[in-house]
Amino acid sequence: IGCMMVELGALSRITGDDRYYDRSKAGIRKLFEMRSDIGLVGNGVDVETGEWLGRECHLGGGIDAYYEYLMKSWLLFGDSDFKDMWDVSIGALNEHLAVETETGLYYTHVDMHTGEIVAPVFGALDAFFPSVLVLHGDLDRARRLQDSCFRIWTKYGLEPESHDIHTGEALAPYYILRPEIMESAFYLQRATGDDAYTRMGAVMWRDLRKHCRTDTAFAAVEDVRTMEKSDAMESFFLAETLKYLYLIFEPRTIFDFETMVFNSEA
Repeated sequence: IGCMMVELGALSRITGDDRYYDRSKAGIRKLFEMRSDIGLVGNGVDVETGEWLGRECHLGGGIDAYYEYLMKSWLLFGDSDFKDMWDVSIGALNEHLAVETETGLYYTHVDMHTGEIVAPVFGALDAFFPSVLVLHGDLDRARRLQDSCFRIWTKYGLEPESHDIHTGEALAPYYILRPEIMESAFYLQRATGDDAYTRMGAVMWRDLRKHCRTDTAFAAVEDVRTMEKSDAMESFFLAETLKYLYLIFEPRTIFDFETMVFNSEA
C-alpha cells in the first residue's frame, strides 16, 4: 500500500483528481491508527474485519514499504500528516526494534504489542532502512546499520536473504540480486561525501560480477555459502540494483533528497 500511495498520489497531482490521493492516504492513516499501544504495526491485516492476522513487526517484506513511504510521502507531497505519522513510527522502531549486538546495530523482529524479540533476524530487504534514516537526518544510525549490512555481505561474498543478528548465520541463504544495500550505500555517499561508500559499491559490484554474472545475464544465487547459481534474474536487478550501482560511480549526477524522491523501482 505504501508503493500504491506514491503512485496514485503522484497520478492525482498530475491529473488534478485528488480522489486517488485521498483514498490511498486513508488506507495509510487506517493502518497507523491500528498501531499497537507501543506504536508498532503487524505484518498482516484482514481487510474485511480490520483484525491483525500477524503480530510480528519488522522492516522486511510486507511492512517495509509502509515505513518507507511515511517518510517519502511527506517529502514528495509536503503533507504534514505523513511527517507526524513518521515521527511517531520512527520513535517506536528505534525503541523496540533496534538492537545493539557484538557485531553492530540491527532492527529485528518483535511482537507488535509487547516489543519482545520473536526472531533475532535481519534480512536483505531490511537493508533499505539506512537510506530512510538518511532522509530522516539520523546519519549516525544510518552509518552503523549500513556497516552491519556490509559486514554480512563481506562475510559471505554476497548477501543472504536473512541471517541471525547474533551469529551471522545465514538462515535463508539465497541471494536474488536485491538492491537495498546498494541503495543505502548511494544515499550515504551523497549525504556524507565519504568515499568509503564508493569503495563499498566497488566491492559489491566486483562480487556480483564474480558470483552472479553469466554469458547472457546475471543470475540469482541459490546459496551464498556455495555460490550455486539459479536460473533466474528478477526485473528489479535492472530497475534498481544496477541503477544504484551506476549512481554510486556517477558523481556528476546531482540529487536533492528533499525535493527529489525515488520510489521502490524508480
